[in-house]
Amino acid sequence: MTTFPVTASTLSETDLGNFIKEKYRFNENSECKLFRTGVNHTYFLSDSQSKFVIRVYCHQWRTKIEIQEELELLKLLQNHNLSISFPIPDKAGNYIQEINAPEGLRYAVVFSFAEGEKMRFMTNETCFAIGSLIAKIHNITATKKIERINYDSDVLLNKPCDYLKSYFSEDLDEMKYLKEISANISGNFKESNLSENQKGIVHLDIWYDNLSVNSNNEITIFDFDNCGNGLLILDIGYFCKQLFFIESDKKVYESKVESFLNGYRKERNLSDNELKLIPAAGASIFVFYLGVQAQRFDWSNIFFTENYLKMFVGRIKNWIDYYEANEETITTNGLA
Repeated sequence: MTTFPVTASTLSETDLGNFIKEKYRFNENSECKLFRTGVNHTYFLSDSQSKFVIRVYCHQWRTKIEIQEELELLKLLQNHNLSISFPIPDKAGNYIQEINAPEGLRYAVVFSFAEGEKMRFMTNETCFAIGSLIAKIHNITATKKIERINYDSDVLLNKPCDYLKSYFSEDLDEMKYLKEISANISGNFKESNLSENQKGIVHLDIWYDNLSVNSNNEITIFDFDNCGNGLLILDIGYFCKQLFFIESDKKVYESKVESFLNGYRKERNLSDNELKLIPAAGASIFVFYLGVQAQRFDWSNIFFTENYLKMFVGRIKNWIDYYEANEETITTNGLA
């Protein structure tokens, strides 16, 4: 019987573990377990003493060059002693493994495990530490470029809106709203006149789910899969927006985001023009990730409905409305 073709598969954790142990100098007793599927698939390889992360990139999601560029960035940050999850070479010194999956070629990379816990409700001290680490990363990546995506208005706003048209009617209020704010945000980016030192390589996905906090309040950032070139304020705006939806009490949010920004400013300057872009930056990345969900409908179809669109766009609107309503107060307090 002919095997029916597939568009996506989940690799056997047992066989993947054996494959990786053959390539690397890992304990033969190490056990491989699937952690989660998503845009990429994540597995943990661990024994009683050590733990590593295996990321299996989905077929045709990233080119080999794009992955190499991500890993070179991580090695650069590691060489500057910054606390990030870094790639592990195999016995031959290779960082990228090729796997012939049913749907076609997939790549796999082993990373160090970020020790600590994911902390959804962070203290002011933790927010300060996160801001400080992001600034240290930006001090290294400012003015640099890598051979990956450029996060401009077209990528962040225009293309996502086009992707969404395949699933949602343009007559929906939410689709009309996205089109409206995309034009406004594009204008904000054009008028910002930021210097070359305020642009560089960005992570684009820094939030509590992609960082670990240990008992000493030390932060480790991981999952640079979406890294690319863009305004550095994008990383700041996205973290602030995530914090905004974690903290229902906006006074608490304001206190924590102030600690976050103070931590950043301890290591790197933030201009008034950058601060004014925080609302636009945070909103633009949320629009971008709606586009990712539309592109990867094989992963997102279980929740990608009109109700989900209303909820997601509602969050973007709440964020923008908050900053518009509190612009004077927030500016006075030095938050934006």
